[in-house]
Amino acid sequence: MRSFKFKTSVVVGTALFTSSVSFWVTAQWQFRYALLMALAVAFVVTWVLAHGMTSPLREMTGAVRRMSQGDYSGRVRATSRDEIGTLATAFNQMAADLAETDTYRREIVGNVAHELRTPVAALHAVLENLVDGVRTPDRDTLELALNQTERLGRLITDLLDLSRIEGGAVALHRGPVTLHRFASDAVAECRLRNLSSGGSRTDVVFCNAVPADLTVEADEARLHQVFANLLDNATRHSPPGGTVEIAARSEPAATVIEVADQGSGVAPAERTRIFERFTRGGSRDGQTGLGLAIARWAIALHDGEIEVVDDPDGCRIRVRLPAAR
Repeated sequence: MRSFKFKTSVVVGTALFTSSVSFWVTAQWQFRYALLMALAVAFVVTWVLAHGMTSPLREMTGAVRRMSQGDYSGRVRATSRDEIGTLATAFNQMAADLAETDTYRREIVGNVAHELRTPVAALHAVLENLVDGVRTPDRDTLELALNQTERLGRLITDLLDLSRIEGGAVALHRGPVTLHRFASDAVAECRLRNLSSGGSRTDVVFCNAVPADLTVEADEARLHQVFANLLDNATRHSPPGGTVEIAARSEPAATVIEVADQGSGVAPAERTRIFERFTRGGSRDGQTGLGLAIARWAIALHDGEIEVVDDPDGCRIRVRLPAAR
């Protein structure tokens, strides 16, 4: 039965019918107890039928009480197809969403605490040594402290960006982007960042293989954020004297942009995980663990896709954006 009102009508009708039958039977035998018997039968029939109809509501009440104590594992059996069954299905979906949100919140708190602990501890150690006179405030010591504060700044910026993207607070300002100019600017800024960080990766060669007339409809600021992260990752994982290539091509329904390096590559089992928040270690994201997560969300905002594809020479990350109309 797809209607709770119809079910209620059936319960009332069944109770009236059985009470009438019991009244008639009892009246034939003992009239003074006929009305009492009819009321008792009506009550029992109504209670039995209504018990099954309202069992999902009782289960929801118990699940809500457990949720108030932090347990989001409770689910309701949605066996009927009426309004109660629809409510039970919606309740189960809400419980799953709340459980996912609670897990995400716990992971974020734990991961942020872990990420902040290292640079804060290093900075504290440097400053403590300076105060105690163990080290002198020379250039190397001050650069070490500056590097830790820069790491803290990157982490805070990435967290704010990820929060805005996931909360839907980032408005896209789409417009035509000339990819050759865009790639040249991104490569130039990556070189500048390498120089400002001490020149540890200035030996990497950049190859810009983007057609001069290729354009895409996108938010240039968001797209720049994506490829800044991709180029930094590729540069960081390239061998000395390696090549980082940024290439693009046009397909019938999409514009494909690829960033490739000559590093050790990404194992097939980790190609999905590297786009998760705070994934580090064997992944491509060796800084705050948020760069590739931000890249994935920004590309998703453009209705595009980002993935790691096979490349025998290293790691190749491919971005697909809808073709310009």
